Amino acid sequence: MNDAFVLLLAAFTGYEIISRVPALLHTPLMSGTNFIHGIILVGSLLVFFTARDPTAQILAWIGIVLASANVVGGFVTTERMLALFRSGRQGETHDD
Repeated sequence: MNDAFVLLLAAFTGYEIISRVPALLHTPLMSGTNFIHGIILVGSLLVFFTARDPTAQILAWIGIVLASANVVGGFVTTERMLALFRSGRQGETHDD
């Protein structure tokens, strides 16, 4: 019961924090979450290869899949946002 409460509290807190992030800080936040999901991916791989219980292996596999999806999606999103900035700056002219 305590674990479910911690999970629910973490999900609510994460949603509240992320929903208040201004658009300007979105790209640095994505970089930070990519880093965190990379750590989660490594931890899930460690659990998967050292677990003796099939339930632990299944949960670790789910963690691997979700963390991988978040890492790949985060990098794709960040790259697309950075491409927008690059394409916008190439057409600028400065007449100083």
